[in-house]
Amino acid sequence: MIRIIRLLGGAFGALVGLGFVLAEEAPFERTGSPALLIPIWVVAWVSVGFLLLPYLTVIPAGRLVRAVQEMSTAEFVASVAGLVIGLLIGLLLGLPLSDLPAPFGQYLPIGVSICFGFGMVGLTVAKREDLVAAAEAAGFVRRSEGQAPNTHGGETQVVVDTSAIIDGRIADIVESGFLYHRLIIPHFVLDELQRIADSSDAQRRGRGRRGLEILTRLQKGGPTPVEIIDEDPAEVADVDGKLVALARARGAAILTNDFNLNRVADLQSIRVLNINSLANALKPALLPGDPLRIKVITDGKEAGQGVGYLDDGTMVVVEGGSRLVGHEVDVLVTRVLQTVMGRMVFAQAHPE
Repeated sequence: MIRIIRLLGGAFGALVGLGFVLAEEAPFERTGSPALLIPIWVVAWVSVGFLLLPYLTVIPAGRLVRAVQEMSTAEFVASVAGLVIGLLIGLLLGLPLSDLPAPFGQYLPIGVSICFGFGMVGLTVAKREDLVAAAEAAGFVRRSEGQAPNTHGGETQVVVDTSAIIDGRIADIVESGFLYHRLIIPHFVLDELQRIADSSDAQRRGRGRRGLEILTRLQKGGPTPVEIIDEDPAEVADVDGKLVALARARGAAILTNDFNLNRVADLQSIRVLNINSLANALKPALLPGDPLRIKVITDGKEAGQGVGYLDDGTMVVVEGGSRLVGHEVDVLVTRVLQTVMGRMVFAQAHPE
């Protein structure tokens, strides 16, 4: 396509150059060597058309199409509404300006329309959330009950946090088919992963490199589409704030296992998919009185307690288990506590 446009541009440049040569007042009639200058003149115009026409037609058109495709529905509607309002304002102001003497009366109305058109587009896009909220409050827009807000362009999207990528379980969840939404990886999350992978601390560097490997695995072999975007909310500085702002702007959910980010997103009514919560929900239910067989690994915090772990990583505190460290024993569950860090089981060793 670009090649065809360049050929058309060269042909158009040749016509323009020949048009100047064949004009009544040709620029080369008064020169001493028109036979040499005319071919150079035509070739120069052919070169200009060949090189510039793609940058004046298909390249900006392609960028415009991609920009529109990346816009959310709210951004697109706000842009169109802002453009219409700006052009109407420009028209009303341009009518009296057109009565001014030339050249002001010819160019000022056009300039005013352009300025107000693009200015209102920027203002409405920047304040789209407040405008939608005002429209909902006034009754012009009503969100249906049960309508999922996390769609963008008709497709459900999930913005992925750095902690979820480093955790690694996201790859297994995606491959199992439980997470089939489009995964959105902001470029600032990639930058944070890169900083962690380049850290001087060996443990932190290993976690960052594992995150990059997990992301590569998702892109190459995962059944779920992964999209890396360049959107970077400039109104906030920290990564968590950028994730919340981006998810709110795109109407997407956030995938994370960061407790603080989870709380902040919940406070702003943004849906959160927490990997730790999913893991806790999938653990087998335990009730007081259920028997368990567990190996006591170490002493507990309180005197006489022993600590062991189930296969899924659940901590089991065995009352009177300090004397059983290193032994595999049968215990009875006495109570189960659900904390922000996960589930904790208290049990009593069987009497011998």
